[in-house]
Amino acid sequence: MIKLPDAKSPRRETSPAELTRAALVRAALKLFGRQGFDGTSTREIAAEAQANIGSIAYHFGGKDGLRTAAADYIVETIQTIAGQALGNDQAGATSDPETARAQLFAALERMVGFIVAQPQAGEIVQFVLRELSHPTAALDRIYDGVFEPTHRRLCQIWEQATGEPAESERTRLTMFTLIGQVIYFRIGREAVMRRMGWHDIGAAEAAKIAAVATDNLSAILAARKR
Repeated sequence: MIKLPDAKSPRRETSPAELTRAALVRAALKLFGRQGFDGTSTREIAAEAQANIGSIAYHFGGKDGLRTAAADYIVETIQTIAGQALGNDQAGATSDPETARAQLFAALERMVGFIVAQPQAGEIVQFVLRELSHPTAALDRIYDGVFEPTHRRLCQIWEQATGEPAESERTRLTMFTLIGQVIYFRIGREAVMRRMGWHDIGAAEAAKIAAVATDNLSAILAARKR
């Protein structure tokens, strides 16, 4: 796993080797997402990271290893965010439907805040979209580490909130719908800004998007009650 330096993490000495590894992972994430794996050279990655080209082979064994490290970084990042919003599926079921509903709303708002407003999310989404178009072992790592467990956990919370079986086809499709509406605002970012007359999508714009997304969730939950 690649742990990139975080300003909020406890301070400790970061070695030059760790800084180089982190810079290379960031550069790979950005360039692989923007240009594709085959369209990106190790020389370009090294230049973007301001690192020696030989450091790619030294730290990762080559470009394939760097792609794997980028996938692991995505898994680690999303696991942290999802864990804060969704809790641990081993922690036991929530018996109170109202608590589960509140957890769904909180998870949706956190999802919007990260995917829509954080610049880092743009590079992650671009990388994942490339992998979805041309699957490699990196997608397997992302699916197994993020997609499947996060979606499964959302389905479990949905069951607690509505009583509908977590693994029913309808529940799984509903969760994909909730996630998909948020991701659109990242992949369709330029079109959204033009149509809305926005110059950027920051915290204020993300709050407006979150309000509409949570209204949609409220409507779905109300329809289930009926």
